[in-house]
Amino acid sequence: MNHKPTTKKPPSDKVTCLVSEITIAQLVGQVYELAPAAERSRLLEHLLRPLGVLSLVAIANGIFAKIRFRSGWPDLHVQLEDAQNVQASDVITLVDHVQQVSVHVVDGLADMLAASPVMAGSAAAALLITVLVQRARNRRAGDRGLPPSLA
Repeated sequence: MNHKPTTKKPPSDKVTCLVSEITIAQLVGQVYELAPAAERSRLLEHLLRPLGVLSLVAIANGIFAKIRFRSGWPDLHVQLEDAQNVQASDVITLVDHVQQVSVHVVDGLADMLAASPVMAGSAAAALLITVLVQRARNRRAGDRGLPPSLA
């Protein structure tokens, strides 16, 4: 029998391939979809903070503006019922917009998720944390003029 040697990619290459096929916004959408209501509220509060009213009206048919107005100003507290009405696709759209305003807010999700015992067991959350930490590390290295491997 003629056996050809097989070359398997190391696990880190598999993660890189997976991440290249899925955006950070899609990962956040998956995390949101799997999260309990209280965690959904916390996630939305974190993402909505840097956005003004005009931005909120323009995203996801204004669903986030309605939540913001119901919450009051300047304090932001997303009600559990409001979080239940937001779909993962709305969150994906929100994250795409937030990344344009403040990539650091999205990167901050890593700390928020890592501190949550409820989310600690989520594979999607673990992958998102890994991707966000790596992206922040690469950005810091770029700011210092270093290659990402030396960050």
